[in-house]
Amino acid sequence: MRDDLQGLEISQDDLQKLTNLPVSGELFIITNPLKRLANIYLQKIKSSEGATVVFIGFSTFVFVYILFDIIIKMFVTWITIPSWILLIFLGLWIGGLTQSILYFIWKSRSKLVKANMTKSLQILLNEVNRYNTVIRVIDINDQIEEAGNPEVIIKEREDVIEALKLTKDDLVRALKTERILRENKNFILSNTELFVNNLATLTAMQVTEEATEHGRLLNEALQIALDVQYEMKRLQTQR
Repeated sequence: MRDDLQGLEISQDDLQKLTNLPVSGELFIITNPLKRLANIYLQKIKSSEGATVVFIGFSTFVFVYILFDIIIKMFVTWITIPSWILLIFLGLWIGGLTQSILYFIWKSRSKLVKANMTKSLQILLNEVNRYNTVIRVIDINDQIEEAGNPEVIIKEREDVIEALKLTKDDLVRALKTERILRENKNFILSNTELFVNNLATLTAMQVTEEATEHGRLLNEALQIALDVQYEMKRLQTQR
């Protein structure tokens, strides 16, 4: 990924911090990394280092098995089944137990997200996915260009990157606002009259001379207040 794209993507960790929810939690399947490791191992075998890789892999397996066999014979003498069968059963049991624990953790996190998911948050998460997809498309396009295809170069790249930066700022701001409204929903709904009074005061103070810094800031405050009132009304309809 080129330097100008670095840091633009909104990562899963960023989303969890911004929303205070495990919104991107996926069930971790322990067999997936094992499959990836096996594929890497097979690719290494097919390469010029194949013989060395096979030797190291076989030696590691034999060493682990011998060490396990010694431990069983020293500390668990009452077990009569062959140690290799025990090793297989133990591996399957540990794997199954680990996967079960991961499943229950994932299930509890999913329930937490479902209980706190709002329509606004769902829309924002979809927008984040679209935003990250655009970055991924640009990255792939860059790789195609670097592979010797200059005709796919992105014109006005600086403008595109600047637009992405502004979009990210808007998404982050929206996610922070949604979290504030969601986490203070009960307080806002029980004190609606306070917000309505503040809105009326701001409306009376609205400045039409947007050219001045004071007027611009005040009008921005009014717009924020209007947005908050709209969100409060929408939240009330969800009760």
